Amino acid sequence: MAQSYDLILKGGTAVLPGRTMRADIAVCGGKVVRVGFLDAGSARQTIDCAGLHVLPGVIDTQVHFREPGLEHKEDLESGTRAAVLGGVTGVFEMPNTAPATDSPEALEEKLTRAQGRTWCDHAFFLGASAANAAALGGWERRDGCAGVKIFMGSSTGSLLVDQDEAIARVLAGGFRRVAVHCEDEARLKERKALVADGASVALHPEWRDVETALAATRRLLALARQAGRKVHVLHVTTAEEMALLQDNRDIASVEVTPQHLTLAAPDCYEGLGTFAQMNPPIREARHREALWRALEQGVVDIIGSDHAPHTLKEKSLPYPKSPSGMPGVQTLVPVMLDHVNTGKLSLERFVDLTSAGPARVYDIAGKGRIAAGYDADFTVVDMNAERTITNEWIASKCGWTPFHGLSVRGWPVMTIIRGAIVMRDGALQGRPLGAPVRFHPLPPLTKESAVLR
Repeated sequence: MAQSYDLILKGGTAVLPGRTMRADIAVCGGKVVRVGFLDAGSARQTIDCAGLHVLPGVIDTQVHFREPGLEHKEDLESGTRAAVLGGVTGVFEMPNTAPATDSPEALEEKLTRAQGRTWCDHAFFLGASAANAAALGGWERRDGCAGVKIFMGSSTGSLLVDQDEAIARVLAGGFRRVAVHCEDEARLKERKALVADGASVALHPEWRDVETALAATRRLLALARQAGRKVHVLHVTTAEEMALLQDNRDIASVEVTPQHLTLAAPDCYEGLGTFAQMNPPIREARHREALWRALEQGVVDIIGSDHAPHTLKEKSLPYPKSPSGMPGVQTLVPVMLDHVNTGKLSLERFVDLTSAGPARVYDIAGKGRIAAGYDADFTVVDMNAERTITNEWIASKCGWTPFHGLSVRGWPVMTIIRGAIVMRDGALQGRPLGAPVRFHPLPPLTKESAVLR
């Protein structure tokens, strides 16, 4: 008897572990059950993917969806809606909300808020502080927790761990890789006078200069090595940091963002003003080129959007009153596919940076590749589609993108999560069905084995 499936993706070019090939993909119960050429069998739904590429579902491991407390900028529904419209199947959301996600109760509240409202799968970071450092090793084990996030420099929100002693205490307990925003708070304070009222936003990368980032990353690596704890350095922006991180691959993984790979100072500030303002800053072209070299050489593990929306009114405030951050979860896939089409990276490398890489770095269970037994998460793209990114396309509450007017080649046409089509040809399908991302089990937490050695 011919086997019956829930869904068959027929005739697409699939990016599989180790090879890219024409293949049919069969799905049952939200899982991939067969990859190859299906000469027999039936399905409740068959989708002709001829001419399209079927990628493992893209996971954006750095987004700020602003709920609770800042829902006028974004919320879990609008942020995940933007994600799936952009081809993203999973997100890791950051803890700098109001109040901050710095306790099990706050984590549980976010998970409760997400039920029935999120369009994609999700996990939430716990924010580290000097006050909760000793407890984080136990809390990071909770369902739906992406891990621990440290802000070494002040940015949006109140979370800050800037003293070495406090950072060491955070790193001293637990097993999960710790995500870190590396800017040196003492240097930020020393240089704040550079951006007094009336200063040009073009001074943003002068205030938050190369040494501000490098000093924090250098401190973090020393503390991580002392603790034996692996870390993930977020949104790396400088050539100098990449050279340092290249020599510390055993202890540190690396993230870059599409905006740091695409934009450069001073042009971005001349063209976008405060809408190009983010932390760490967009820097001059030599740094952008260094990020690309690091990506080509395998130093970069993940591309994350650092989706951090603010309203048009907020971003229009005069610098430095204007907040730092820009949206990005919806534009990550098309912007990076355009870079694929211009030869900056291969499609296979894009998949590693947005699917397999996140799964590897954060020890995600059942996601990150197209293989039997894995979740049926797919980002289906038309590599030949030519589109222009516009503010009008953006689903985020902020209603704008720094890439407005950018013409790209390569576009997400379908987003499938655990076998359910949630976006097709630019339109949402069905209802929000996001669920917490699962992680591989951790060893028992004991006094003798509190950290990764």
